[in-house]
Amino acid sequence: MAIKDEDIIQLATTPMNRLEQSYLPEVFKGFGTTLRHFFTSFGQGRTSQTIQYPEQRREDYHPLEGGMEKSNFRGVHRLNRDEDGRVKCVACMMCPTICPANCIHITAEESPWDDREKYPKKFEIDELRCIFCGMCEEACPVDAIELTTEYDIVGLSRQEMVFDKNKLLNVYDVTIDKKPM
Repeated sequence: MAIKDEDIIQLATTPMNRLEQSYLPEVFKGFGTTLRHFFTSFGQGRTSQTIQYPEQRREDYHPLEGGMEKSNFRGVHRLNRDEDGRVKCVACMMCPTICPANCIHITAEESPWDDREKYPKKFEIDELRCIFCGMCEEACPVDAIELTTEYDIVGLSRQEMVFDKNKLLNVYDVTIDKKPM
């Protein structure tokens, strides 16, 4: 299939003058922006989003002072429990399907409870591989997986940073009373 001549739009750009050809005005504009950011970044300037961790914590950081939104923060994952204390997940496989980092692994099994068909026999999230995008949280139809405000997790080996179902439920138990940022 050939493209018709009337479908082609010719764009004519205005030629640059000698000063524009040297790119000096744009270089000076960029240098001015760099200097402005440099001088306003000392202290809690309007462009500074730096906190002095561990002396300053995110919980103590106010968005009006630093210009950072708190609502977009995503920390470590947790698996929520239902009213009976069981894992809320129904092993629908939506979160491992949508995960761009491929860090969620679920093994489903037939549920022993009457209110659902399946439940996760094995549920693992590799926190080192995760990019904390929040897509798993968005995809979950029963709100079983959630990203918390906890961010200072430590592991001495890679295996310690693979959170299994029990560890994720333990994060729920620890963070259930904390308000999200």
